[in-house]
Amino acid sequence: ADKQVLNFCANNYLGLSSHPRLIEAAHKALDERGYGLSSVRFICGTQDIHKELERAIAEFHGKDDAILYPSCFDANAGIFEALLGPEDAVISDSLNHASLIDGIRLCKAQRHRYEHSDLNDLESILVKTYDTARNRLIVTDGVFSMDGDVAKLQDICDLAERYDAQVLVDDCHATGFLGKTGRGSPELCGCEPSVDIINTTLGKALGGATGGYTAASQPIVDLLRQRSRPYLFSNTLTPSVVGASLETFRILNESNEQVEKLAANVTLFRNKMKDAGFTISGDNASAIAPVMLGDARLASEFADDLLELGIYVIGFSYPVVPKDQARIRVQLSAAHSQDEVQRAIDAFIKVGKEKGVIN
Repeated sequence: ADKQVLNFCANNYLGLSSHPRLIEAAHKALDERGYGLSSVRFICGTQDIHKELERAIAEFHGKDDAILYPSCFDANAGIFEALLGPEDAVISDSLNHASLIDGIRLCKAQRHRYEHSDLNDLESILVKTYDTARNRLIVTDGVFSMDGDVAKLQDICDLAERYDAQVLVDDCHATGFLGKTGRGSPELCGCEPSVDIINTTLGKALGGATGGYTAASQPIVDLLRQRSRPYLFSNTLTPSVVGASLETFRILNESNEQVEKLAANVTLFRNKMKDAGFTISGDNASAIAPVMLGDARLASEFADDLLELGIYVIGFSYPVVPKDQARIRVQLSAAHSQDEVQRAIDAFIKVGKEKGVIN
């Protein structure tokens, strides 16, 4: 119980969860503004720092405005019903996150699903709905959390422009760290202005506590403030979370140091693991690096053996991932030193040889 291990399965991509500046900012907000506001936003749950954080988020993403939620799950639950009616269509990637699926189920729009990252299938649906739907909204994860692959956003945005559709990206596993300055998958793919709506979280790279938001044009955000039920009927974010989140964006705007450190760790892990003979799925830039093992029991036992060597990871198998596609999902962090990443690689190689996964 007293053994220390290295955590390679957290969403702490930038290593900010225990950053002293965030802790200090959270303490300051707690001391000055109290523990909670005991209200929803539109009654007495909005302080100046909530509006300040929404402005900081909008500026970070290059959008008109942003709206805060208790989580990105709530942002996804509250957007489709508010924006889309029976005369509209929503077109969703087949591997989108459960919160997107649940949010889409709440709206009355026509629902279409295209095969994962299949642009031909997406285009066929856009053609089919061109004359039958008033508005079409293409919905995709920016980075798919179980596979680590990045959506083909530039191509998706090109199709949206061609067929007069809009694009919503859930960027929870990219915001803050993917792209040259951490603006996420739209920056990585070079299509930031073409993505109409960004839903993402404060609970992963951006401090790791809680909270989510939508960043979009002013008319969309204004409509969400009037109609989005999770926003209207959920308690506001606590001052400590808001204060620490503001500090997160200050850190990101000051320097790319954490983004660059994470990128170096990702490159080291992915390259050396592939050189050792492991199959690593996902995009080379993705901090999610699934080590594909296939067999469910093998993945579970492999993770147990790694824990004995001081490396904390989790094996994923059916029904979380498809049958016979069991894996260990490694998540790199800027908090890891290169030596610690190498320790993880060495442990994988040792267990991999013992179990006959690699030679």
